[in-house]
Amino acid sequence: MAVFNQYKDIEYTLKKSDRKTTSIYIERDGSISVLAPKPFDGAKIENILERKRSWIYKNLAEWEDLNRTRVHRQFVNGESFLYLGRGYRLKLVEKQDVPLKLFQGCFCLSKSSVTKASVHFKSFYKLKLKQKLEERVDDFAASLGVMPKSIKVMELKNRWGSCTSKGTINLHWKCAMLSLSVLDYVIVHELAHIIDINHSPKFWRTVEKVLPNYEEQKKWLKFNGAGMSL
Repeated sequence: MAVFNQYKDIEYTLKKSDRKTTSIYIERDGSISVLAPKPFDGAKIENILERKRSWIYKNLAEWEDLNRTRVHRQFVNGESFLYLGRGYRLKLVEKQDVPLKLFQGCFCLSKSSVTKASVHFKSFYKLKLKQKLEERVDDFAASLGVMPKSIKVMELKNRWGSCTSKGTINLHWKCAMLSLSVLDYVIVHELAHIIDINHSPKFWRTVEKVLPNYEEQKKWLKFNGAGMSL
């Protein structure tokens, strides 16, 4: 469970785990998260925050620049919605067998479902992402020599994915908006955390063994991730 804390001018949430080291993250919503071992030493965490002050503010400034490109979509005819890296126009229809479907190159949404459009889009993305994960995870897991306990698609507050200490992989439903190459990066990234929970040099070498050009996908996600939204 995350706990809200403040050190001088730095507001952050603290989450304790079985990890051995402390890490600081700038989340997708611009908040600061600290992952620390349990039991944790409050004075030690504050010392780390002080040492990382310049890094924190540099990355917060970068986050603000990147999020100026955030897209605010409306559920109206002609609006573009993403699926697997491509944009599809929204078409409002009088009647169809389901509230939302991808049909003949358009997202078709029944007019009676517009008020709950975001719910229907999330359901669509969750279902399609689960299907894609069934097609892709096993091969990557075999290449890495790991076996995830389970794969879940869910609403993750600020991250594309996470890996628990028990080997459960969680992916945000928004990953269904990503191109397959970027989705593969997210999958491999989280699978690699089964081997190494930290973003250590060893961790990135593990990712690179499976995706030699992972830096391209990582950079794309960093600069374009804000546009993956409803």
